[in-house]
Amino acid sequence: MSFLIVSVASLIILVIAHGITFLIGRRLGRYNVVDVTWGVGFVAVAAVCAAVGTGDVFRRMLLLTLVAVWGLRLAWHMIGKSAGKGEDPRYRALLREDFSAANVIRRIFVVQAAAGWFISLPLQVSAVLGPTPPALLPILVAGVAVWLLGFLFEAVGDRQLRRFKADPAHRGAIMDRGLWAWTRHPNYFGDACVWWGLWLITVAGWVSLATVASPALMTYFLVYATGARRTEKQMVGRPGFSEYCSQTSFFIPTPPKSRLT
Repeated sequence: MSFLIVSVASLIILVIAHGITFLIGRRLGRYNVVDVTWGVGFVAVAAVCAAVGTGDVFRRMLLLTLVAVWGLRLAWHMIGKSAGKGEDPRYRALLREDFSAANVIRRIFVVQAAAGWFISLPLQVSAVLGPTPPALLPILVAGVAVWLLGFLFEAVGDRQLRRFKADPAHRGAIMDRGLWAWTRHPNYFGDACVWWGLWLITVAGWVSLATVASPALMTYFLVYATGARRTEKQMVGRPGFSEYCSQTSFFIPTPPKSRLT
């Protein structure tokens, strides 16, 4: 019963958040504002889990803190990234130029709210479980380490790319420095690590293993559905991109080939 309350409350808060975002997007004339709500929505769910959950208090507070740090940074980054720009080409393609309210709600907001609820299932389950058994504490510690690795990759990668693009001398150039020399998508790789780290933190018993599909789905999104593969389709043909691909790992960071020769 406790899990049902947490889960329903999580779904309700996501519906409210995406409903408000739809109205904002309708007013602005662009729906890429949903990218801001993506991070905020997880923070809201983590807050619900911390407040309504009956499980271990330490783990609830730890997860809320880590999700809030990640989600609020991401939301702020997306605000800056989309400010002063029109609709994201991804959403134009997804909507197939049909910007009717029903189509927008169905193809963007319902999908993202449902995905957010499913991906946050580890947080929801963890919120009603007891303390992490001593034998599983190393997994919790490993989860924090993986989360930290992912957060640093995502935050540093975003910052490096933003500073690179801000220099007029780099207009049209391919970012191939810093973390971007080790993976073509440090932000997406970092995001995946964040969610695998959070999942490891939630492991408090056998029931926790049932939620492994949540970080797996997030990783699928980041690699195939809305992340790395889709981004690269838009970059095919750009000067220097094929050379960059031949020298740099697609997703998992490895030393660039040019440095090994």
